[in-house]
Amino acid sequence: MNPPHHRKWLKANRNSIKMKYIKSPLNYAGGKYKLLDSLFEIFPKNINTFVDLFAGGFNVGINVSAKTIICNDQISYLIDLYKFLKLTPTEEVIEQIKNRIDEFQLTKQNAEGYNLLRDRYNMNKNIVDFFVLTFYAFNHQIRFNNSQKFNTPFGKDRSSYNDSIEKNLVLFCEALKNKNINFYNNDFLSVDLNSLGKNDLVYCDPPYLISTGSYNDGKRGFKDWTELEEYQLLNLLDDLNNRGVKFALSNVLYHKGLSNELLIEWSKKYTVYYLDKSYSNCSYHFKERDAKTVEVVITNFESEDYAQCQQISLF
Repeated sequence: MNPPHHRKWLKANRNSIKMKYIKSPLNYAGGKYKLLDSLFEIFPKNINTFVDLFAGGFNVGINVSAKTIICNDQISYLIDLYKFLKLTPTEEVIEQIKNRIDEFQLTKQNAEGYNLLRDRYNMNKNIVDFFVLTFYAFNHQIRFNNSQKFNTPFGKDRSSYNDSIEKNLVLFCEALKNKNINFYNNDFLSVDLNSLGKNDLVYCDPPYLISTGSYNDGKRGFKDWTELEEYQLLNLLDDLNNRGVKFALSNVLYHKGLSNELLIEWSKKYTVYYLDKSYSNCSYHFKERDAKTVEVVITNFESEDYAQCQQISLF
């Protein structure tokens, strides 16, 4: 299924994002909400089974159009939360959230209540406690320490549960319930992809080798991402290609003076789309090693809309 080697430039129209897509209720590192227009321009128009192999905040999977959606992530609390939101009536979800807020008297100023809830979550690992913590955590961030204890500080005067969050949460919950979504909590190598065919799409948004953050540095109870995992993923994608299964890989070629030479060389076999990621100041000069971020989507198929893209040369 190897297409001709192309380099293409896609520039997202982010003005259309606001009302067009459902946003994940989690502020998860590396989320692709702002890039959905570009991604969906690249993706095939008729997808049977869509596999979100590294679901994370699930912005892509919740918005994609497919008959069946596979939501997989190795981080158990993400999958536990999505299952809870899908299986629990939405009104009950909202009620449980508000009950926690009342129980701990959570406000933008009540750090003590937040810390008490955080302590309880770290003891009992209740998924509702975790979810409510994310509303009041600093910048709604999710962070765990080496002992897998939630340790994001309180977002004083900044973070809270509000009407806007609730409105978006309701939309997210209803989409989970209305779509045919199957959830898995597996390492990417353990997901069974053997039944996939030519009308399916495997989407991968893994940790980035050259921009690894504390959430995936292997020091907080979650799997590290090294060159070994990078090789394993690229070999998996090569295998999918040999079987005629479509894939799309999000990644970065350059980041803050670093370059992913392994990925650059591997990508020459496939089609590469360059994304204008405005919130990270994507560089136009791909040969410059000091470019801040060059984010790409690599596929083994031609986008049906590729004629609308401006073709450029990387080398």
